[in-house]
Amino acid sequence: MIYLLFKIVFTEMALILTLLFRNPLRKFVIMGLDRLKRGRGPLVAKSVGATVLVVLCSAVYSAMEIQRRAREGGAINPTEEVLMANLLLQASLMGFSLFLAMITDRLHYYIKELHLVRQTLEGVKNLNKHS
Repeated sequence: MIYLLFKIVFTEMALILTLLFRNPLRKFVIMGLDRLKRGRGPLVAKSVGATVLVVLCSAVYSAMEIQRRAREGGAINPTEEVLMANLLLQASLMGFSLFLAMITDRLHYYIKELHLVRQTLEGVKNLNKHS
């Protein structure tokens, strides 16, 4: 699961970098995100996000349980240490993935708004020029 989470995080980071800087892929990424936001896309995205959030909460709860047992019992065995490190890595990757998904959504929205404002501004300039 950790490898999948790393792939998701790096893919989202590449997507954000593609949206931030003007390059040949930016137009295709924006068109793809536009298509994803039509139809059932938002429902699927919210369902996946909610599922990841539930798994994130479960990993954090399990890590807190291990930490509570360590506080009560004093020493912690090596198996629980490895399990705790694994849970913390999974939880941090899932949280970072959800954060990057939110950033991607907002970047797409702001790019579309900026495009609409520029079109409106050009229309007003042309109208004032011909008047």
